[in-house]
Amino acid sequence: MQAVLRRLGQQCFNSSASISSLKSIYSISDTHYALDYPRYESTLTARGSGHIIRKGTGGRSSVSGIIATVFGATGFLGRYLVQQLAKMGSQVLVPFRGSEDSPRHLKLMGDLGQIVPMKYNPRDENSIKAAMAKANVVINLIGREYETRNYSFEEVNHHMAEQLALIAKEHGGIMRFVQVSCLGASPTSPSRMLRTKAAAEEAILRELPEATIMRPSTMIGTEDRILNPWAHFVKKYSFLPLIGGGSTRIQPVYVVDVAAAIVAALKDDGSSMGKVYELGGPEVFTIHQLAELMYDTIREWPRYVKVPFPIAKALAFPRELLLQKVPFPLPTPNIFNLDEIHALTEDTVVSENALTFADLDIVPHKLKGYPVEFLMAYRKGGPQFGSTISEKVSPDAYP
Repeated sequence: MQAVLRRLGQQCFNSSASISSLKSIYSISDTHYALDYPRYESTLTARGSGHIIRKGTGGRSSVSGIIATVFGATGFLGRYLVQQLAKMGSQVLVPFRGSEDSPRHLKLMGDLGQIVPMKYNPRDENSIKAAMAKANVVINLIGREYETRNYSFEEVNHHMAEQLALIAKEHGGIMRFVQVSCLGASPTSPSRMLRTKAAAEEAILRELPEATIMRPSTMIGTEDRILNPWAHFVKKYSFLPLIGGGSTRIQPVYVVDVAAAIVAALKDDGSSMGKVYELGGPEVFTIHQLAELMYDTIREWPRYVKVPFPIAKALAFPRELLLQKVPFPLPTPNIFNLDEIHALTEDTVVSENALTFADLDIVPHKLKGYPVEFLMAYRKGGPQFGSTISEKVSPDAYP
């Protein structure tokens, strides 16, 4: 009996010591949440989840062993990545900084309790540690193609990524770190966004040499930021400005293929660790050719206005000039984004000797067809109609 009591006392002592050490790390209060309580603190261990335990047949109700914290999951690529992780039985922690509705659409993608939204502040180190505490995989999708009054390119694309790498390194239980960058990222790029993405890659590989870097090209999909703005502009103004004459070459990629590449890297035997992949689609388009595909899908007559680079930059410059000088937010740039105009002065295609989809055993989709079918919503009169219906469809094809 005395031996049992001694063991119980020793267990209580060890538990108290561990709790005290945890409090010293995270400064956790013993009281319940109140107005002065630091909201983002976590009581979870900061040393990972231990050995990976897998069970099931690989569906959404299985256990893949992956506990992934996906920063930026509420964005364009995030929803497709969360869906592919969840359908294989992974638990996905979704840090978000917006309203409670921001991650709501992600909850349905996984089994009960597998998608875990977590409110966090990207400028609060403790909240980042709390979001990463139980994870064994960290994926960073945070990025922005334009600046705001509160967030610069350097902070969003570079410093946040570097901070995540430092915390993951200190964590001790992170088995894989994936950074999603941009095709064309280079210290010598004319685009500040691409220069900051290149700086982030360098900082991450310096802290975590085993990290995997993904460089997707311009992504196409239902919520994309290239064909949707173009179609909106065409429906509103009946023409599309071609910046630089539309001669710049790009290699757009279907967003689902990019998500599949990230999942494939996580599922391999570690061969993708420490490598950089350039993810471009199977076809190279000029801006003019991509616009032709958009016009063909929405069934509108192509009308263009060619805008030389100096004029396009002059049209986009006032927003950049006033960004930090006015006491209110400025409209989000769509067509005339100064940094994107700078990026369009150079072609953005996959390098000749780069690692690509083929090295991950993935065959990317061609754009023409299913990947751009979402543009049918812009057709005049409904999906089966449009201004060019009589020219594009023979009478024999009518229902």
